[in-house]
Amino acid sequence: MIQDIANRLNAAWERKAAPLSPLSDACPTPDVEVAYRIQCAWTEMRVAAGDRVIGRKIGLTSKAIQQQLGVSEPDYGSLWCSRDVPAPGGRAEVPYDWFLQPRMEGEIAFLLGRALKGPGVTLQEVLAAADAVAPAFEIIDSRIENWRIKIADTIADNASYGGVVIGEWSRAAAAADLRLVGMLMSQNGEVAAEGVGAAALGHPARAVAWLVNKLAAYDVSLAAGEIVISGSLGRAVPAVAGDLFHLEMAGFSPLAVRLA
Repeated sequence: MIQDIANRLNAAWERKAAPLSPLSDACPTPDVEVAYRIQCAWTEMRVAAGDRVIGRKIGLTSKAIQQQLGVSEPDYGSLWCSRDVPAPGGRAEVPYDWFLQPRMEGEIAFLLGRALKGPGVTLQEVLAAADAVAPAFEIIDSRIENWRIKIADTIADNASYGGVVIGEWSRAAAAADLRLVGMLMSQNGEVAAEGVGAAALGHPARAVAWLVNKLAAYDVSLAAGEIVISGSLGRAVPAVAGDLFHLEMAGFSPLAVRLA
């Protein structure tokens, strides 16, 4: 079952198949551990096909979203290099036809200067290990039809990862109080989402600490050079072909992405 679902998710990722019916329809009681095993099997498929894991993403950092899905903690997935889009000069174009039903989120990314391994890693240790931080667009996407997801659905689906665009790295911003960083996302010139750093589990570095300590249960650590995107600071904004998004965060250079 695990490999079969991973195969079907990968076919939808590659646009060779339609989105899947919610996995939770067949199993109303979500099994988070099985969902992570599906995610792991899918990641192993991607790596075997030549993709590469460059870091991790954290989802469900908002208390409101946790309550909506009936969970008490975030989830995580892998960042795959094939969907890491460079943004020279703070601008990027991303092929819209990569995605099935994309939404845009504004997040703070961490670049680790040294390895982190739990358990017991603190917010302060994350900040000390961070080489730099940057504004980031996460393009979330779902291989589950109509975004009808519960916690097991999104975990199996690599935490609804679609792609990532990371802006200019800043060492100075890593020393700022990231709880207070304001975020403004516009869509085609109109304000589409607002937020603040504290939306990510109270502090973006606390979200990263949660991830490190969660991975410790599987004897997994984060390596120097890995990237972690720490969770959305505002609502996820549905996107269509041709949309132009701008992301502004206090203390960071702006970032623009067009879905071409």
